[in-house]
This record gives sequence, C-alpha cells and structure tokens, in this order.
Amino acid sequence: MSKRDHALLAPGVDASGRTLHAPPRAGARQRAPHVDDRLAPPETRVEYLDGAEIFAAPADPPHATQHFDLTYVLGAHVAKGYRGAVDMLTRVDEGSDYAPDASVFPVKPDRGGRRRLEELAFEVCDKQALTVPTSKARRLIDRGVRRVFCILVKQRRVLEWSRATDGWQPLPKDAVVEDPCFVRPLPIQALLDAASSDDAVARALLDKRVPALEAALAEGEARGEARGEARGEARGEARGAALGEARGEARGEARGAALGEARGEIRMAQEAITTVLRSRRIEIPADVAHAIADCDDVNKLRRWLKSAATATTAADVVAGSRRKR
Repeated sequence: MSKRDHALLAPGVDASGRTLHAPPRAGARQRAPHVDDRLAPPETRVEYLDGAEIFAAPADPPHATQHFDLTYVLGAHVAKGYRGAVDMLTRVDEGSDYAPDASVFPVKPDRGGRRRLEELAFEVCDKQALTVPTSKARRLIDRGVRRVFCILVKQRRVLEWSRATDGWQPLPKDAVVEDPCFVRPLPIQALLDAASSDDAVARALLDKRVPALEAALAEGEARGEARGEARGEARGEARGAALGEARGEARGEARGAALGEARGEIRMAQEAITTVLRSRRIEIPADVAHAIADCDDVNKLRRWLKSAATATTAADVVAGSRRKR
C-alpha cells in the first residue's frame, strides 16, 4: 500500500459529530460522496485537497476587492432557476472538500431534497500559485461542474478550463460568457473593471425585467415628457412668435426630458437597492429606507447598490454616509 492508502482523510470525531472516513478496500468501486457530505469543517477556513488540509487565507486589496466585484456582477446576471453562492463547500471526491470563491447552482434540489452540484465555479488568484487553482479546477470538472473560471488579479486576465487541452484557456477581454445560468451574456471586461461592472449589472437587471426598475423608468419618462411639453408651451406662448414657440418647445422638451431622465435614474437606483436587499431577504428598517429615498446623489446610490449585493444588513449599505454626517 502507498502512504495515501493508510491515511485517514477526514478529521476525527468531535463536538460537531463529524466522523472518520477510512480508506476504501482495495479493488472496491468508489461512489462519489454527495456534494454536501462534509470533510472540511464548515464555517472555518479549512479545506481538503487530495486528503491534504489546506487553509483558505483572508485577502488584502486588490484580491479582496476583486472578490467583491465578482459577486456583484454574478449576482445580477444569475438567471431564474439558479442561485449564486460565495465560499460554498463542495465535496469533490473522497479526499477533496473545498469552496470555490463563487459558484452558480440550480435552485431545484435533487431527488433526495439536497442541493445540486454547481454548474459554474469561479476562482480568484493573486499571490497563490496557479498550481492549486489548477488542481481544484481539474477535480471540479471531473466531478461534473460544467465550467470553471479563474481571474488572475495582477495580470487582469480571465481564464477558463478547457477539457480539450486539460488546461487553462485565456479569454479575450472583449469576449462574453454565454451560459444558460445567466440572464444575458456576461462581459469579461465587467469582471476586471469597476466602471464596466456597473453597466453590465444595470443591463442585466433590466433584462430580468425587475418590476420596480421598469416602473421607475416609465415614471421618469412620463415626467420628462410632461414637463418638457409644459415648459415648451409656456415659453412658446410668451414669445408669441411661431419661430419662438417652436424653439421654446424644443428646448423645453429637451431640458424636461433630461431632468426627467436624471430623476428617473435616481428613482431607478433607489428601487434597485431595495429590490436587491429584499431579494436577499434582508429587512430594511424605516431609517434606512428614508436614507435611500432622500438620497439624490446618483454616484452615492450606485455605491450603495454595489454594497447591497454583499452587505449582511441594510444598515451596512448606508453606514459609510451616516458616519460622515
């Protein structure tokens, strides 16, 4: 027997009730454990890869901020019938139990009522050697995960695992990821650039036809048209001349439409923040709701919208602005 044949691949019995997993008998046919059968202790930073215990260390910027941007963009793009997750453990095989940085899996459970294997997995790599993400990706693909991606923070590149070459394939920055898990193609640039991520998230939320966003857009357009017509008519009548009236109407409509669009964008951002929080089942206290409704700073609302995708409480979303008051 090899050294690995003699090894116990799981922690021993402890207060949490986990048990030892003895090595299989020689020649026995192994059945893959369920994805939720734990080898690594949950809610810790311990993972297992090929029977070896590894530690998932916390991160500094830019690695940490890349994690945030990844989940922000993924959360908006996930299609109906799928769910996104961050650091969700997956039992890959007898000796491996680790958590991709982000993943997308079907909402519908399997026949046993347990969660299904993720279809997409994402890793963020900075100082860590590419050897570990490569080992993880190869085993995830063998387990049945359809696609695995790796974001190289320093090189600002995105890789996808190729079954054909059994290795990483670089993706062009102007490419998009088309997949049934997404409501629309996900631009690679949105995973690398914060400004592009805002545009991608906004388009994805519009494609999801979120009722609150559609209502806000319709309201903004209606107000812009009404104010533009009213101002144009008033200025045109005051001048009294046909040419002046025409010019007044045109300018009034343009200014009214611009004002209506700006206010509509503010309203859409406010509605988007509350929609994201409610979709994540996070309660919105009255003071936070007032803070969101009273804010007319589009840039600040955009920052709050990003925070709403990952914040643990509604108060965390507006915490920064509150401290400055």
